[in-house]
Amino acid sequence: MKHILKTSFKAVILGSILILAGVHRSHAGVPLTNLEGVGGIAFNPLAYTAGTRVDGWPVNKPQLGGWFVHLGDVKVDWTALGFAETVFDRLEVSGGYETIAQSKVLNIHKSNYGAKLLLVKENTGGLAFIPAVSAGAIYKHTDISQTDSVGVDYYGVATKLIKELPRPVLVSAGALSTKGKTTGVFGFDKDRKTTFFGNIDVLPLSNVALGFEYKQGAEFSDFKNANYWDAHVAWFYDAHLSLVAATVNAGDEKSTTKVGLGNGIVLSAQYAF
Repeated sequence: MKHILKTSFKAVILGSILILAGVHRSHAGVPLTNLEGVGGIAFNPLAYTAGTRVDGWPVNKPQLGGWFVHLGDVKVDWTALGFAETVFDRLEVSGGYETIAQSKVLNIHKSNYGAKLLLVKENTGGLAFIPAVSAGAIYKHTDISQTDSVGVDYYGVATKLIKELPRPVLVSAGALSTKGKTTGVFGFDKDRKTTFFGNIDVLPLSNVALGFEYKQGAEFSDFKNANYWDAHVAWFYDAHLSLVAATVNAGDEKSTTKVGLGNGIVLSAQYAF
């Protein structure tokens, strides 16, 4: 199964690059709407806020994102829909809905409601080395039949687009305070842990991003989350539509010490109004 997934992903990437080589339209840029509805990449938030600015209006145009994750090692299909927009160029509000399904075994639904405040704008004071810095929170609810079905994540994140290199590079890193078991899908622990996350993306073309994403798993006394990572390619078709393909590793599903969901493939379509 792992060989099939890797072969399929390589074919997707190769096909995307061949198509993208002849495309020169302007791109919608980042962030996308992530799996939990927050402006970011797949797992992690970015410091940038979501939506398209409209001159003279306090509210940005919203953006929508849909995700499909097939985790073949555990036969799980994970789908997500997200919505985000920004008020006064500072406060992003978001919502997301996820379904995690395994045939005849589980069917879990999770809702997310987020708020992100942009504390420092990128290049503040005309200083090119200043990153965007944001702080945020995500209220989460899972319908799994446990008493700990509600939790809140808190995070701080800094993001910088480095334009001085031969090609632009986006770098982002942050810290997450969480009680979530598998991002909250399996409920929430009584304790809270702080973990690290990070992203790096290179733009070989003005409308293509190739990147890597990492999310450290929180380890509680009775539930230890695996570390997650993905490698992705994003195609910004125009100022509105973006498409993403990725391969993901959500931890060793056979581990006896950490809860992992194995390898999989990821597809996403994003639309900014």
